[in-house]
Amino acid sequence: MRFGARGEGWVIAQFTLIPLLLILTFALPRGAPWPPTLAWGARAASLVLAAGSAGLFVGGIRALGRNLTPLPKPVEDGYLVRTGVYAFVRHPIYGGATLGMLALGLFLNSLPGLAAALVTLLFFNAKASHEERWLRARYADYAAYSQRTRKLIPFIY
Repeated sequence: MRFGARGEGWVIAQFTLIPLLLILTFALPRGAPWPPTLAWGARAASLVLAAGSAGLFVGGIRALGRNLTPLPKPVEDGYLVRTGVYAFVRHPIYGGATLGMLALGLFLNSLPGLAAALVTLLFFNAKASHEERWLRARYADYAAYSQRTRKLIPFIY
């Protein structure tokens, strides 16, 4: 499914899904209280994740420069970015958004927040997979780059 010639449907879905997940994270009951040690550990981990997610997100935007587009299809006069955070992960903006959602769920000690993070991961994984078809078609060295660089989460996935 293409979702439009340049992937416009993915953008519409993204800008609908993420705010909805944020609203649900705050609106739904958080679930049973977490044990105090686990709750504080989750909050501490969330701060580290939040810093990492911000670094990925902002680093991805900065490294893309004129290649930045909300659409999954690469810009016509673009080039393959493999420096900065792109040396560690192929989709740092998507990864940053995913880790940010995870950080929020952990900070709030919220089961709906953790479920929202999972939905975010699944969505951005699907969007990235779709985008990578265009990237492989556009850039001859993208296949080699994708073999040595993680997809969304540095050092993990």
